[in-house]
Amino acid sequence: MDIRKIKKLIELIDGSDVTELEIHEGEASVRISRQQPTALAAAPVAAPAVAIPTPASTSTDESTVDDTPQNQPTGHTVKSPIIGTFYRASSPTTTPFVEIGQTVQPGETLCIVEAMKILNQIEANQAGTITDILVENGQPVEYNQPLFVIS
Repeated sequence: MDIRKIKKLIELIDGSDVTELEIHEGEASVRISRQQPTALAAAPVAAPAVAIPTPASTSTDESTVDDTPQNQPTGHTVKSPIIGTFYRASSPTTTPFVEIGQTVQPGETLCIVEAMKILNQIEANQAGTITDILVENGQPVEYNQPLFVIS
């Protein structure tokens, strides 16, 4: 079968509603198919069930309920501007860019977030002291995920 005929068949399918075409010419055959875009709403996905923890004690004393968020960082939070992998140092054998208790200035490199084989330096956007490092080395991070706390 001639390649020009095949190209012409592809062009014809692109301009029509046909999603699949099969042609036999002697012993040669060609099958051309394309997938239609699927609607996202066509197959709803159920949310996973979440177990709600029950308190160990059944006391209903309102004075013992603490509504303050636990593990809430206090100070300025440096967040990841991209999705990627968090690295505290430029290589496994070098020392980390910053440690807890270290004073940093705006523009100073805090870490690297690797995304698609590109190493992106994350810099301090405020002067202060590193009070907390919220991500472990080599862990994946999400967009806008807190990485450091500067006080």
